[in-house]
Amino acid sequence: MDWGTELWDQFEVLERHTQWGLDLLDRYVKFVKERTEVEQAYAKQLRSLVKKYLPKRPSKDDPESKFSQQQSFVQILQEVNDFAGQRELVAENLSVRVCLELAKYSQEMKQERKMHFQEGRRAQQQLESGFKQLENSKRKFERDCREAEKAAQTAERLDQDINATKADVEKAKQQAHLRSHMAEESKNEYAAQLQRFNRDQSHFYFSQMPQIFDKLQDMDERRAAHLGAGYGLLSEAELQVVPIIAKCLEGMKVAADAVDAKNDSQVLIELHKSGFARPGDVEFEDFSQPMNRVPSDSSLGTPSDGRPELRGSGRSRAKRWPFGKRNKPRPPPLSPLGGPLPWALPNGPPSPRSGLDPLAILSEISKSVKPRLASFRSLRGSRGTVVTEDFSHLPPEQQRKRLQQQLEERNRELQKEVDQREALKKMKDVYEKTPQMGDPASLEPRITETLNNIERLKLEVQKYEAWLAEAESRVLSNRGDSLGRHTRPPDPPASVPPDSSSSNNSGSQDPKESSEEPLSEEGQDAPIYTEFDEDFEEESASPIGHCVAIYHFEGSSEGTISMAEGEDLSLMEEDKGDGWTRVRRKQGGEGYVPTSYLRVTLN
Repeated sequence: MDWGTELWDQFEVLERHTQWGLDLLDRYVKFVKERTEVEQAYAKQLRSLVKKYLPKRPSKDDPESKFSQQQSFVQILQEVNDFAGQRELVAENLSVRVCLELAKYSQEMKQERKMHFQEGRRAQQQLESGFKQLENSKRKFERDCREAEKAAQTAERLDQDINATKADVEKAKQQAHLRSHMAEESKNEYAAQLQRFNRDQSHFYFSQMPQIFDKLQDMDERRAAHLGAGYGLLSEAELQVVPIIAKCLEGMKVAADAVDAKNDSQVLIELHKSGFARPGDVEFEDFSQPMNRVPSDSSLGTPSDGRPELRGSGRSRAKRWPFGKRNKPRPPPLSPLGGPLPWALPNGPPSPRSGLDPLAILSEISKSVKPRLASFRSLRGSRGTVVTEDFSHLPPEQQRKRLQQQLEERNRELQKEVDQREALKKMKDVYEKTPQMGDPASLEPRITETLNNIERLKLEVQKYEAWLAEAESRVLSNRGDSLGRHTRPPDPPASVPPDSSSSNNSGSQDPKESSEEPLSEEGQDAPIYTEFDEDFEEESASPIGHCVAIYHFEGSSEGTISMAEGEDLSLMEEDKGDGWTRVRRKQGGEGYVPTSYLRVTLN
């Protein structure tokens, strides 16, 4: 069924219908255009939101970027940014494939529709013109027939009138004959015009207009099909980005699952672990005894150096911790202004006869307590800290880590320069063997520059290695001091083997102090010492793996052990996160060495 056959008389209906179809196409184009604007605005707002919440500092300089929570949040922001990119892609596809193409197609359809209806209207005008000519010829034929009949009646009346002259009768007959002839010509013209109009009308209704209507039908069907394809492009543009959007959502899910609370706690420790030893107990300085008694060798008083002696002050504490170091000279207590107290100087405390009353002495004691509390707060540093090349402005643990990073960077640069030197040497050999490929002398400046860089980097590596060894010794020393003040070691890696520590402790004790110490105190300390000694012997009896020394290490600080490059060692205890590993040599002896100097294999 087609429009030319079934709708041959619905010219106005077809005109309205085709116009409605084009209006619908334009409305859909406008809808898609506004949808594109919505997608672009949505994507723009998403990108602005992501930009607002993204970290301003680069991840390399931002310590918060090391936490899994921050990393997951940044990953989610990146996924949202990718999602916004997919919305922009949807908007672009809709704008290009729907808006532009359908708008262009709509203009073509309008031109084609206009052409078809102009052709139909011309055919209608031609048919109407033929019909008017037919009507004119018909009216002329009718008028000529009436006039011929009237002229015939007039001639017949004059012929019967006896009073009419012969000339009048002849004239009337001629007039009647003329009118009859004109009527006959009008009749023939009307018949011919009628035949022509019928032929044109048949062509108009059965051939010309059906063809125009069929063309309009084809145009409208093509428009509808194109519009349907445009409807499909709307969903197709969405389906194209669905896999990427699904990956974005999956990335968000992975980022959510990547949050590791335990690891973040460890990261916080790694970032802010200072390596300082915990403040020890504040010692009681008894200033009242010298004021009441005369100093003597057998009483608690002022020794030869002028400082008050506390009973068993250093010996008992060293003995209670079996893995401690030798007694070290404790730094003088600080005054609230940052300097040492006057009585803490090498000249010793003031004499009781110097005029200080007991209230002044108690005031000095209270002043000696405040710096200990302030020193704990001072570990946090300040904004005015001067940055030094060896990072000595940082806490010991952070200094060690920064030096380790710098050392690794210098080693990488050194390896890169060595590789470049080898490449230049090979290129020089090729040039010497094949002169046409290049001049060997042209490579000399680059080789010289590379050698200079290698020498410079070697010096820097040695410098950072020395600083790193010093920092590691300081960390180990601080940890040993901290552990020596507790009855139970909180961090085993900072301890030293019982053999060396016990010998050191015994060697560091003063014979006079040991003779003056009560036997009851020795009996109380002995079980504690034996308990830790047995635990340490059981723990050190079974190696948990073996390791090979990658670099030479001089165990100059107490608690460490020296090793040669390539030496095989027994792994007694893994690194607990402080950068030190306890090992045992085949020749005997245990101690701590830097973990970065070892290649470890666990059993």
